[in-house]
Amino acid sequence: MHIVTGGAGFIGSNIAAALDEAGEDVAIVDWLGDDDCKWRNIAKRRLADVVAPEDLPAFLAKHDGRIEGIVHMGAISTTTERDVDLIVRSNIRLSIDLWEHCAAAGIPFVYASSAATYGDGEAGFVDRSDEPHLATLKPLNAYGWSKHMFDRWVRRRLDTGGTAPPRWAGLKFFNVYGPNEYHKGGQRSVAHQVFEQIRDKGQVRLFKSDNPDYADGEQLRDFVWVGDCVDIALWALRQSDRPDVYNSGSGTPRSFRDIAEIMFRLMGREPNIEYIDLPEALRGKYQYYTCASLEKLHGAGYNQPPTSLEAGLKAYLEEFLAGEDRFR
Repeated sequence: MHIVTGGAGFIGSNIAAALDEAGEDVAIVDWLGDDDCKWRNIAKRRLADVVAPEDLPAFLAKHDGRIEGIVHMGAISTTTERDVDLIVRSNIRLSIDLWEHCAAAGIPFVYASSAATYGDGEAGFVDRSDEPHLATLKPLNAYGWSKHMFDRWVRRRLDTGGTAPPRWAGLKFFNVYGPNEYHKGGQRSVAHQVFEQIRDKGQVRLFKSDNPDYADGEQLRDFVWVGDCVDIALWALRQSDRPDVYNSGSGTPRSFRDIAEIMFRLMGREPNIEYIDLPEALRGKYQYYTCASLEKLHGAGYNQPPTSLEAGLKAYLEEFLAGEDRFR
């Protein structure tokens, strides 16, 4: 049995789906809440159990010897979250506990890091995991700091001779889009927000740029199809023999305008884009460029080509957003 924390969330539910479709037993750790999305994210799955996060220690003890690996996607992922003590409990403390459990039990551990650890990108987007390099990164928010904190904890653990799971990986996810993200509110991908704006109003609103190096709508991000992130996570869980921290992105920066224009075209509409001011809360905390370096990932043996933005948006629209069932 594999455990997927955050298994009813966006990336976690897609990983749980892939494990289930491969015939694996899967237990999900998550809160489902009272909305109508998170339970639907897992409604098609054949699950071994659904466990509340506070019940996870007892679940691990009860099933000692039966658990084959843990994929840790659960976290407070809202970049504007201000309760830093909550972030520490959820994103750091739980990650440390699960690392130590997997090390003691001798089972694989794959965890979600984030491209938010790179901050404004001044130090680049190369996924080196040595402490001198990690010390140069400056996350822009508490969420990014919490992921960076755990990456550095892992590095220190290894450098001081601490125990580690027999196979492990940290995955620095970039701007992921795809099915089962609908519960994320304002944290949904640009792709989904653009789709809804075109569907409902025939117009897309994008942020103006307050950076003279970028025109309005030309802010660049590494947008990555969730299916590619799932493939990387399963490779890390099952096949990788080089434990480390890896970027999980497309390796190609694209603009917000690109997403809007592609989606207008796919939906058979003429482009209609309005540019609005960047909110005050985001000024000084906004990434204008991200691009995952994938050399380390490919050098470790993962060689699946990334899905292009055009192909990913087409699949998202035709297989999910425009269909009767938008859930995977």
